[in-house]
Amino acid sequence: MKDWQGKRYWLVGASEGLGREVALCLSRAGAEVIVSARSEDRLKELVAELPGKASYITVDVADRAAVEAAAKEAGELDGVVYLAGVYWPMKAQEWDNEKADMMGEVNYLGASRVVGSVIKEMVAKEAGHIVLVGSLSGFRGLPGAIGYSASKAGLMSLAESMQADLRTSPIEVQLINPGFIKTRLTDKNDFTMPFIMSAPDAAKEVFEHMNTDTFKKSFPMLFSWVFRLSQFMPDWMYYRLFGSK
Repeated sequence: MKDWQGKRYWLVGASEGLGREVALCLSRAGAEVIVSARSEDRLKELVAELPGKASYITVDVADRAAVEAAAKEAGELDGVVYLAGVYWPMKAQEWDNEKADMMGEVNYLGASRVVGSVIKEMVAKEAGHIVLVGSLSGFRGLPGAIGYSASKAGLMSLAESMQADLRTSPIEVQLINPGFIKTRLTDKNDFTMPFIMSAPDAAKEVFEHMNTDTFKKSFPMLFSWVFRLSQFMPDWMYYRLFGSK
């Protein structure tokens, strides 16, 4: 277990769902938490609920200048957790440019903007902890996942590239790939979601991983094996099993 007392963590995408629950985990452990999202009302409610020292900064991760200003306002940090995400189920036949763009903006580019706004100071002081939340859907393309699967794959590749550069440095990079979590995003799905978890249970998995020195965690474990093993399948087999019927 890491010592969280007095550590300052900036959580981006923390107003509800998984982000809110991770903020609660960190605050209970003794960390000072700065939470960010677009909704000021939800952030205020969360800060009032957090048991430890906490504050909020509203930010739209699709706006690079706003992200850079928020990072400056947050000040010196021990760690950053990127949890922001948007999702709409979308087939190629039903392509919606506006929604596809937004998934790319928030799920991937938002993470890049946040990391890019804090990484130089971490490198300069030779200390830092960066946690990115990907998805099991990012391992390989899935039906009905235009925009979401690709944006999460991009974020996961970003984390892997960072780890390749920083693995021997004092800066710790971690990637966490959850499966289905019961939130307003998964409420949009009209199909059965295997191994779906509550946000508090998923947050425990995230926080547990943040207490390790391991780079990557994918969960639920049994469900994650399906996605990890699918990477080794030849195309004809994969699309026959996972493609639209």
